[in-house]
Amino acid sequence: MASSWAGQPHIKGSSESMRMALLTFSLIGLQFTWGIEMTYCTPYLLQLGLTKSKTSLVWIAGPLSGLIMQPIVGVVADRSTSKYGRRRPFMVLGSFVVAFCLLVLGFTKEIVGHFVEEGEFRKTVTITVAVLAIYAVDFAINAVQACCRALIVDTLPIPKQQSGSAWASRMVSVGHLIGYIAGTIDLVAIFGTSMGDTQFKKLTIVAALGLIVAVGVTSWAVTERVLISSKASTSPDSPLKIISQIFRTATSLPPRIQAICTVQLWSWIGWFPFLFYSTTWVGETYFRFDAPHSAKESKDALGEIGRIGSMSLVVFSMVTFTGAFLLPFLIKSPDEGGFTARPPPAIAGLVTKVNKYKPDLLTAWIGGHILFSCAMVLAPFAHSFRFATFLVALCGVPWAIACWAPNTFLGIEVNRMSSTATVGYRRLSTDRNSIEMSSPNTPMTPSNSSLLHLEHGDANEPVASTGELSGLYFGILNIYTTIPQFIGTFISLIVFSILEPGKSPELAHDAHPDEHHGTDGPNAIAVCLFIGAISTIGAAFATKRLRDLHV
Repeated sequence: MASSWAGQPHIKGSSESMRMALLTFSLIGLQFTWGIEMTYCTPYLLQLGLTKSKTSLVWIAGPLSGLIMQPIVGVVADRSTSKYGRRRPFMVLGSFVVAFCLLVLGFTKEIVGHFVEEGEFRKTVTITVAVLAIYAVDFAINAVQACCRALIVDTLPIPKQQSGSAWASRMVSVGHLIGYIAGTIDLVAIFGTSMGDTQFKKLTIVAALGLIVAVGVTSWAVTERVLISSKASTSPDSPLKIISQIFRTATSLPPRIQAICTVQLWSWIGWFPFLFYSTTWVGETYFRFDAPHSAKESKDALGEIGRIGSMSLVVFSMVTFTGAFLLPFLIKSPDEGGFTARPPPAIAGLVTKVNKYKPDLLTAWIGGHILFSCAMVLAPFAHSFRFATFLVALCGVPWAIACWAPNTFLGIEVNRMSSTATVGYRRLSTDRNSIEMSSPNTPMTPSNSSLLHLEHGDANEPVASTGELSGLYFGILNIYTTIPQFIGTFISLIVFSILEPGKSPELAHDAHPDEHHGTDGPNAIAVCLFIGAISTIGAAFATKRLRDLHV
């Protein structure tokens, strides 16, 4: 059956770099928000009185929301016939929902205190509202993330998929860097208490505004093709049919897409505890081994741990940022006919010399897994926050590759899916202010220039051309990203329950000393990081298998 489209993808901008930056700009706000959540929410919940084992259960919100929202939103967006495009309406609406829930999370105590009297019941309600707000943020932000990623695949042709993914990785690193730098600054001392009297409250306000602005910039700069009709868009969008399509596609993936998903599964068993607990781990290491007595008695222990942890992640983000900008020049494109960016003049000579020895992206991905494993295996032996910071920073290089590689390979595979319909790309004019796509089999005439028809052979086959089903396949990739998060949560629950079953002595100052867990044994978070490192070795072997499929 033919899918009919109106218009062509278009990105504002006077240069290739500007267009790529605008297309991926939303990821800055998205990653800034993720960074604030990952940096502050664990110590925030510990401060409210949750034990580490219960906190690990709260973080089921991340994988659960990813497991549900990204595939479903991806399928619904794939079928959308909105005049504004398939992705941008979900991005804008979702960003406002995330912003609202962030403000509820930051000001939970004040909101609950307005309705509930002082006492144990208020503490219970406060924890409940905070947990629900985290779940709401995770569900909404996963919807935004699904559409931001799919928009890149939809808009760019195959030769530019690696470049687009590289720019996405750069924007992710920028968002991380901004978030962690903001976390190290004492915003309360600088701006006073008028818009919140703690660091966390002010950061939720900044994150809410930042996400809306970033998504707004990309939505303004990008014009999508509009889906006029297809079999999927004209059939009822019943929940059962959507779930059935996701299940049918996920259980019959092409070999190379299946291999990409397998790599993602193994690697994220390692990345999940790192991203959610590394800040708290560095902060606890500081409090246990390096902090002066005055710091341990601080009234804002949450802010202290957040700032110390954020400092380590600033270094991590600077390494990621540097890697995200330089690695694309030092790694061969996986598509031989693809777009190759020219390096900046400052490093052009170096790039030319090493050009013969450049590894491909798959080899670099394997190296990233090994480097991450080597760093996190040493986590239980870190008895100085400086050494812990060094280990965290070392993971910046593999994280830059992890943000780049899977999206590159999946974007290329999704755009190669259709074997019966050869849909190509060409620039429609010499205007350098846009990136556009058209079908080479359809002459551009006044009668059909605004309508593009894509033939997909058998109507029952869920194949994709030019990213038509990118939402579905990226949703499935996210399923393989979230399943290991359930595994990681289960592992964390067991480790925390055995090694540190009580409340945090660094943060839960209101709890009775008998309720605090001991600090003589190994740090429970460090043990989780060690287990994740072992899993990432499995990811290296899975990536080698993916490389064999590409040969």
